[in-house]
Amino acid sequence: MKFYKGMDVSTLPEVERLGGRFYDGGAERDALDILQSYGANALRLRLWNDPYSEDGAPYGAGTNDLQTVIALAGRAKAHGMDVLLDLHYSDFWADPGKQRVPKAWRGMDADALAEAVYAYTRDTLLALRKADAYPDMIQVGNELTNGMLWPLGQLPDYENYDNLARFVSAGIRGVRAVDSFMPVMLHLDDGGNNAMYRNWFDRYLERGEDFQIIGLSYYPFWHGTLADLGNNMRDLAARYGRELMIAETSMGFTMEDYAAYEKLSADERKGYATRRELTEQIPFSMTREGQCDFMRALFEVIDSVPEHKCRGFFYWEPAWLPVPGSGWATEAALPYIEEKGPCGNEWANQALFDYDGNALPALGVIRDYEPAP
Repeated sequence: MKFYKGMDVSTLPEVERLGGRFYDGGAERDALDILQSYGANALRLRLWNDPYSEDGAPYGAGTNDLQTVIALAGRAKAHGMDVLLDLHYSDFWADPGKQRVPKAWRGMDADALAEAVYAYTRDTLLALRKADAYPDMIQVGNELTNGMLWPLGQLPDYENYDNLARFVSAGIRGVRAVDSFMPVMLHLDDGGNNAMYRNWFDRYLERGEDFQIIGLSYYPFWHGTLADLGNNMRDLAARYGRELMIAETSMGFTMEDYAAYEKLSADERKGYATRRELTEQIPFSMTREGQCDFMRALFEVIDSVPEHKCRGFFYWEPAWLPVPGSGWATEAALPYIEEKGPCGNEWANQALFDYDGNALPALGVIRDYEPAP
């Protein structure tokens, strides 16, 4: 497998549609052109089953349905980039705090859910192949730390490990029904938590289908130190013999608010965060220089994994500019995710472009990084 310098740009079409523009050295350019010029060779694209309300209102945050993924994957292929398809098996965000069953699958028992996962995975790949938007890697689930398809596949209930393994394995079989060779990733969050990773994968491997890549999320605000991450990855590489990928990571470049850019009221920005309350836990400043320092330190950790088992990283949402109208959720999404809102961007101060769309110095660090031989 090649080494990936990847970018998750799932909100990019929405940002562009709402007026976001991107610049490098003062010249306006296509965002993918800029990212590629700084070494990006792959895109990670999330897919939600049906990110619309019953009356057709979009959920926002990119509203990443199949047609959006097909268009973005097509752009990736036109740039000669690989694609990592991130199947959430949900109609909206799936992460350790929520793994909502898609609306169309509500009321199904475990047998029916497993069949739905299989058919959906198979049919999605067939549709992408037909559209010349076929991925090069696939995630069966997103941040599966606490399971998927709650409540039947919810962890840490020990009995639900069987269901979780059934659901994940059904997804893997759906991949294999179309492609015998595509690398499959299983992805958890909290990349510095070795005990959790060992517990999760030990139990899954007793029950589940084979896979090729262990994916990790690592955000320095939440997931321990870089030393913790390195220790975990080195142990995983030795213990399981599989390749590793940092599926999500980011670091802030400023603590400056972007309220003037989003043009939202204070009530509408309840979700805004600069991670100010968490910065004391990390040895990097929320500055352009601190963002560069973090990337350099992350690359040192990647290089520390023996036998080149860590095959790269995907920077999460480097192009999510704070344009009016692009936030974490719309009003239409809130009943489905059962959360209060709406909220604003929450991520613009961790992008690889400033609030005006100018390329940041950390992109140069990414370009100049050469994996250890």
